[in-house]
Amino acid sequence: MEPNGGEDQKASLEKKANEFMQLSLDESEALMRIVIPVQRPGESTFYENFALRGIRVDRVEPGLIVCTFKVPPRLTDRAGNLANGAIANLVDVVGSYVTYTGGLIRNVSVDISISYMSTAKLDDEVEITSKRLGQKGGYTGIMVLLRNKATGSIIAEGRHSMFRLHTAPKL
Repeated sequence: MEPNGGEDQKASLEKKANEFMQLSLDESEALMRIVIPVQRPGESTFYENFALRGIRVDRVEPGLIVCTFKVPPRLTDRAGNLANGAIANLVDVVGSYVTYTGGLIRNVSVDISISYMSTAKLDDEVEITSKRLGQKGGYTGIMVLLRNKATGSIIAEGRHSMFRLHTAPKL
């Protein structure tokens, strides 16, 4: 075995990864045309419009939120699947909402783990179920399940740990 065999293989993999991450000229030009306006108080942010628009809340109970979401083109990867980053974002956001208590400071994410089981395609309707598993002190454990609403197949299962740093002031 050559002494540089491992290094050559690593360099080759890095080169392939870099080539994969390169944008085409059209993609690069489209990115350069994006204009993000200044946010005014009370208006939605670019993040909310891009990543969260389209989530429909179907059911809310203490410790449980069920939403549906139709996979839009803006959140798909090159293969036409709901991007893993978009799935992680949904686990984070919908998971955090199950801990919200009106008027209290929101929690911070401590740990998120996600098992990606299958894919969701463009225009698939996804059911997102967020359930509080338990709470001890300022720590809350949450489970988030993404399921294809038509087929019932599990797309991803996330575990989300959150911590509340501060409690609401006593009046």
